[in-house]
Amino acid sequence: MSKPKSPVGQPDEHDVFIRTKPEPIPFTKFLYNSNEGTVLGRTATSWAKIGIFYIVFYAVLAALVAVCMWVFFQTLDPRIPKWQLSSSLIGTNPGLGFRPLPPEYNVESTLIWYKGTDYENYKHWTDSLTEFLAVYKTPGLTPGRGQNIFNCDYQQPPPRGMVCDVDIKNWAPCTQENNYNYHRSAPCIFLKLNKIYGWIPEYFNDSSKLPSKMPTELKDYIKNEEANTPHTLNTVWVSCEGENAADIENIGPVKYYPRRGFPGYFYPYENSEGYLSPLVAVHFERPVRGIIINVECKAWARNIKHDRHDRIGSVHFELMID
Repeated sequence: MSKPKSPVGQPDEHDVFIRTKPEPIPFTKFLYNSNEGTVLGRTATSWAKIGIFYIVFYAVLAALVAVCMWVFFQTLDPRIPKWQLSSSLIGTNPGLGFRPLPPEYNVESTLIWYKGTDYENYKHWTDSLTEFLAVYKTPGLTPGRGQNIFNCDYQQPPPRGMVCDVDIKNWAPCTQENNYNYHRSAPCIFLKLNKIYGWIPEYFNDSSKLPSKMPTELKDYIKNEEANTPHTLNTVWVSCEGENAADIENIGPVKYYPRRGFPGYFYPYENSEGYLSPLVAVHFERPVRGIIINVECKAWARNIKHDRHDRIGSVHFELMID
């Protein structure tokens, strides 16, 4: 028996409805719908509520960060590091640095190479030294340095709040006016000991207790100082010599200005305003020309260890003059 048909115009329960797809909303109307007064699908009131929420949210977040930073900085001293010496990442063994450095495009190099008679060729080295030494010649270039400069001596350490003067003007022949002697194929290299807050050197001030690895020439120098000026023995001594037998033969005589080491009255370093590290100018008087000379300089104190691999307590560079 057949199933009766539905009346004309009325859908049967098994009929499938085919719905037409609504027309897409134009993009311009999505941006702004004048009929509904919406922007990007939201009314002005809705946008205002969202804006107020984010303003309050980020204001509270910024306030929390500010409070955390304020509490953090209350635990720090702007001048005194919280972690010092063996508790710090720097440790207790200072490194030794040299100037001038090679150009920036060859920053990994340690070779000082130039032609002794060619001004344009050695100009980089002398200009680099002049730039490095500018703060020593002009006190105003160092913040806080000026009225607190004190003419220190071994018997006159700086009073509290004062810093020792480093007078480089009379270190002839290692002066700017003399081109640091580069034009005479007898260059000056400047050494400085890295700063470690609170570090106090343990001096080799007894000629009978000098280490066996110390150069004989430096031992003789210390013995002479002990005999003639014993009050100057509190010094971090410096030695520069060729690394290998050929380098020792080619390096020639070496002189040090203003003395052979860093005076003890510069220590400990306490981050005083205007403090400048002491310097030693090393003058290579007659290095053999046309050959690379490997030079190793060391700082000597009982609490300075030497390690070529980690470059602590010593510094290596090469010197070549055509």
